[in-house]
Amino acid sequence: MQMSEQKQSIRVGVMVASLDILGGQAIAALRLLEGLSHSANIAAELLPINPRLPKPLRWLQRIKYVRTLVTFAYYVITLLVKVPRFDVLHVFSASNFSFLLAPAPAVLIGKLYGKRVIVNYHSGEAEAHLRNWRRTALPILRLADRLIVPSGFLVEVFARFGLKAQAIYNTIDLSKFRFHRHHPLRPVMFSNRNFENHYNVACALRAFALVQQQLPEARLIVAGDGSQRLKLHALAAELKLRNTEFIGAVAPETMAGLYDLADIYVNSSVVDNMPLSILEAFACGLAVVTTNAGGIPFVVENGRNGLVVESGDAQALAAGVLRLLENQDEADRLIMQARQDCQRYTWEVVGHQWVALYEELVETSAALYGRPSVVAPYSKGDGLEE
Repeated sequence: MQMSEQKQSIRVGVMVASLDILGGQAIAALRLLEGLSHSANIAAELLPINPRLPKPLRWLQRIKYVRTLVTFAYYVITLLVKVPRFDVLHVFSASNFSFLLAPAPAVLIGKLYGKRVIVNYHSGEAEAHLRNWRRTALPILRLADRLIVPSGFLVEVFARFGLKAQAIYNTIDLSKFRFHRHHPLRPVMFSNRNFENHYNVACALRAFALVQQQLPEARLIVAGDGSQRLKLHALAAELKLRNTEFIGAVAPETMAGLYDLADIYVNSSVVDNMPLSILEAFACGLAVVTTNAGGIPFVVENGRNGLVVESGDAQALAAGVLRLLENQDEADRLIMQARQDCQRYTWEVVGHQWVALYEELVETSAALYGRPSVVAPYSKGDGLEE
């Protein structure tokens, strides 16, 4: 009798925006791929939802509107060619129209090929999306074999629409973020959310103006970019802010160095889920003052590991900053608790949940369809140009 064959790797296709589009989903996906690279029985590959065209056609992606059409077409072709290679599709998902452009085709093509599909939904706008796009979003989400979200907040949102979701947290690599504590705290604030309406960076600027009235030497470092850039620069001028530095978009690998420059992290979003930036601030030893948007209270507990105020309340945000600067013992306690809480978001704690999920889906597929749980070996060079 022949010895049993060695267990083959489970092949996972991860669909998400590449880092050509800076955002939390792309960073979360890169951390997932990095963690999975150390798993002996998982072979994961990134399939960007915004692929670059082959070189002779790449100029088309520089033309407004044409860019969207040709990129979408090439993405769908890529899925049709490459999806058969995989056992499981791990589809990162945002909301609204972007849901139709990226997750929806991956889910539909995945089911066409009989693949197991995970929708990993991240948007804090989920409730509005599911309510306003009910006829498209709900049927497509119900096609997924698993609906995974990074927080209990979205579990509750999806339950209100009859969708069962499971929470698996975002992860953070503590080795890449240096923990530091300044005693006493310096009045140096840091904001790094993108310049879009739902992140409401304007509220952080107004809060800083109030802090600066009490502490003229206070400093604010603002990282990020987006559609509100001109408005935010104009607001800073209108508020006559001093010691304020706008440094633009920052690559993920250089973000850790910016946390080192500040002592207090300020987040003023009005729509949110589970910001990776707050976990990074925790890891670096910054005291966190944040609004209570979306799923943030599932991560930041007021008075335990940070301070939480009502969304849109610049006065409360400023008061939180001043409170920590005036009460060093409280700031130290919050900082140390936040650092301790980071342990629950490490790959060592979270990673096995992803591996177990992939294994469960593949085993279920083999049982249901009576076929091998993995596909034949393939070459990454097959098919379309990367």
